[in-house]
Amino acid sequence: MTEMTAALEDLGLSPRARCVLMTALEGEFTQIEIARMIGVDKTTMVVTLDELERVGLAERRPSSKDRRARVIAVTAKGKAMVRKGGEVVKRVQDEVLETLPAKERAALVDGLQRLVSERLAEPAQCASPVRRRRAA
Repeated sequence: MTEMTAALEDLGLSPRARCVLMTALEGEFTQIEIARMIGVDKTTMVVTLDELERVGLAERRPSSKDRRARVIAVTAKGKAMVRKGGEVVKRVQDEVLETLPAKERAALVDGLQRLVSERLAEPAQCASPVRRRRAA
């Protein structure tokens, strides 16, 4: 995660911001829906969206389904950033994984994909969100 964060810094993008943008591209979601989908608390989501709006990567727009709700829309600049971020993520993943022999790499990737699509597909429900310790 540290390597990914450092690599994305060159684009002025955090892994969280990239995750918000990618999720917003999947459909018409409110910020609370996206926060729930990616597992961040409401306050973190507001700060992240404020920053994405400030740099022109996303906008809060009225929902086409509920005039009272506002949804997160990714701008053209944001879509380009998601694409560039994807290239960075792929490069970092390839660099990290090339440390392993091909057979071990395939087994690791297959195992992780299986965990994410099965056992870890839905976040566990907690009374209060899990806070991650900040790096020093």
